[in-house]
Amino acid sequence: MKKFRSLWKIIFGRTTVLVLLMLAQAVVLFGGFAILDNSIWAINYIVAVLAVIILMYVVNAKQNSSFKLMWIVLILAVPVVGVVFYIYTKLQYGTRFISERLKELNAEQEKYLVPGKETVNEVFAASKQEFGIFKYIYEKGGYPVYRDASVKYFPLGEDKFKEMLYQLDGAREFIFLEYFIVDKGYMWDRILDILARKVKEGVEVRFMYDGTCSLSLLPINYPQKMERLGIKCKIFSPMKPFLTTHQNNRDHRKILVIDGHTAFTGGINLADEYINRKNRFGHWKDTAIMVKGDAVNSFTMMFLQMWNITETKKENYEAYIRHGSYVEPGMRNGGYIAPYGDSPFDNEEVGEKVYLDILNRAKDYVHIMTPYLILDEELINDITFAAQRGIEVKLILPHIPDKKYAYLLARTYYEELISQGVEIYEYIPGFVHAKVFTSDDEKAVVGTINLDFRSLYLHFECAAYIWKNPVVKDVEEDFQNTLKKCRRITIKDCKDYNVLFKLAGRALRFIAPLM
Repeated sequence: MKKFRSLWKIIFGRTTVLVLLMLAQAVVLFGGFAILDNSIWAINYIVAVLAVIILMYVVNAKQNSSFKLMWIVLILAVPVVGVVFYIYTKLQYGTRFISERLKELNAEQEKYLVPGKETVNEVFAASKQEFGIFKYIYEKGGYPVYRDASVKYFPLGEDKFKEMLYQLDGAREFIFLEYFIVDKGYMWDRILDILARKVKEGVEVRFMYDGTCSLSLLPINYPQKMERLGIKCKIFSPMKPFLTTHQNNRDHRKILVIDGHTAFTGGINLADEYINRKNRFGHWKDTAIMVKGDAVNSFTMMFLQMWNITETKKENYEAYIRHGSYVEPGMRNGGYIAPYGDSPFDNEEVGEKVYLDILNRAKDYVHIMTPYLILDEELINDITFAAQRGIEVKLILPHIPDKKYAYLLARTYYEELISQGVEIYEYIPGFVHAKVFTSDDEKAVVGTINLDFRSLYLHFECAAYIWKNPVVKDVEEDFQNTLKKCRRITIKDCKDYNVLFKLAGRALRFIAPLM
């Protein structure tokens, strides 16, 4: 009976219905043009002219070469489908609306995100190179550098969860939550109990989650349930049965802000597998940080930016800005931190460029934890070049993947990287979901940004760039401890890999920019 119910849910569930409706639209759209193409000779000439114009535009566009190649191959292989699909993606009103709205919100928030003059001068005097990356994050991302940051690192979801409950329990003014995945279970139930209680105490609670949760994790009417508890709730970009490109741009951020003085970010969503209460892919290795002090203002603004995309009423930003240091036992103090967000709508890949900067300026080592490895040419070149110039480059990836296709794709890069001196390890106990860079015992990035196209180009993301704060050594220590539970991948392993799996991975490389 249980199996029957599961089958019924798969066949008649929201996800299946949504996918079928979108496929039906695709069949009508592209099928109609294909029929016209075969029956009206003039269509062939129109398509040919449009194909040439589009190809010229694509070749000269400011776009990643992998995306260019995908469009070029599609248009040359199936001209009608390629041309129609390209024009369709460029005429999306929803995408243009979000892009323009984000520009307005960035302009509103500018005056609240200004770097301190003394901080900027200190960084410049200490290192012109570090000044350069902080300058880039501010000018292109909109987020300033802060000094004397207080940061705590959590090597596991269980550690973060315990601290998270403690901090939530102490909330007095407001709580902002923005998460990619939220699922019913022990973790979310504990958090929700506190949120409901805090609302009764007069605390403002805003909760936003990505629209993909409505496919299989949370009911469609979940925001109404939250509103009945007094929690302001929004779904970011709800999934709808219409072919729209902006539904491809998900809110992958994980942000919790409490009273403007405490913030959490990292890879950990609000579901039981992230704290190892549910075993899905072996042991779940994930990480997070807690930040206190002025730097929290950047996370506050990130949340309010996403929250207000669909709002018409102007936000009262002043009500949520805080200043001052908040030091607690167990936190690492000092150095500099720049929390930053990354948007798919500003033509600036902040997340990727921060990673590239670490690789290019490393003196001794770059250590990376990532759940996925789906790279563009620039990342491949910079990772291998770092290894070629004598930098110790080590990557830790999952041994038990959550997505088989992502694992097949990741494996296609192994031999190319290992042959150039890069060391690749797989986490034997299970799945690595951490998104961490650490380098030279002085800098680290902890956040939500994976080494894949979706994180680097298509999703809303966030992270924190940390320099000269003692917490960097905590991140590196965790990397070394995790390494002890890993197996190093060799060239022989790559050669012995199943031929069919190799072919499947290579075939997937064609659509890698969508993954």
